[in-house]
Amino acid sequence: MWNLLVQTFTWWNGQTMGTRFATWRFGKRVGEDEFGNIYYEGGMSSYGLPKRWVIYKGYADASAIPPGWHGWMHHRTDVPPSKESYVSKEWQKAHRPNFTGSPQAYRPPGSIAVPGERPRVTGDYDAWTPGN
Repeated sequence: MWNLLVQTFTWWNGQTMGTRFATWRFGKRVGEDEFGNIYYEGGMSSYGLPKRWVIYKGYADASAIPPGWHGWMHHRTDVPPSKESYVSKEWQKAHRPNFTGSPQAYRPPGSIAVPGERPRVTGDYDAWTPGN
């Protein structure tokens, strides 16, 4: 029952009921990544390329798509990583979740969350004040 409610009222937890129906009706499963996300292809888009989509396992975070699958999703390659032995390039980084709003968030020196004064930069200016 909980799963039905989540799929009916949220889009960020896996798939909605509409996505489930469209995937059942038109989708052809292409593969799965190491995170448990499942990739589909089916139908043609208005610009003549096959539609491709992903059903996330858990929270929908687009940055969690591995590099090989990202290239396939954006039509940079026609061969999905499940049909080839894809190896990430050395410059491609592994997924890290977005830490915004958490204690692990990036806080540069001088930000409101970090004590101290922000270092001066070349783009700084002295604002005009009356009498100067």
